[in-house]
Amino acid sequence: MTREDVAKRKKPDQPPLEAEWPAQLYRVLKAAQVRQVSYVPDAGHSELIRLFAADPGVVSNVLTTEEEGIAIATGAWLGGSRSVLLLQSSGVGNCVNMLSLVTMTRTPLLMLVTMRGEWAEFNPWQVPMGLATAPVLAAMGIRVMRAETPRDLIETVESAATLAFDAEQQVAVLLSQRLLGAKRW
Repeated sequence: MTREDVAKRKKPDQPPLEAEWPAQLYRVLKAAQVRQVSYVPDAGHSELIRLFAADPGVVSNVLTTEEEGIAIATGAWLGGSRSVLLLQSSGVGNCVNMLSLVTMTRTPLLMLVTMRGEWAEFNPWQVPMGLATAPVLAAMGIRVMRAETPRDLIETVESAATLAFDAEQQVAVLLSQRLLGAKRW
């Protein structure tokens, strides 16, 4: 086995070899005419955040708390712009009250949620919200979709963007912790 072969092999604490999915996801969101991205910095979204931050045609909003992103998404839509909210499952709990804004006004919302508290989680504090994320979103009237593989992710986000922006729905796509790779500190 050559050094290149060894370098290409997936390590247990690294994302899958299909690590080009952030660039593919960026292209999908650009094709969906997303012009604003809001986020609390998150390792699972870091490459996607970098791609959007480097794009002069997109407004990147760094949030102090996740629910601000729902207000920004609502304002963006009212101003004729499409947006995406990037957050971690632990941040979903911060958004519960604010989600009533988009469900009651039928404002399109697209959220990409990196999951914690699942596969190979080391932090017990992440587990409760990891278990509650999908049920909490569903209870607030948000359509929940899930991606386990890079291929699933691209197809699911394409579908979610159509539902959100063309059918004026509120959609959260959950990116499984296995897709992202185990975190190590």
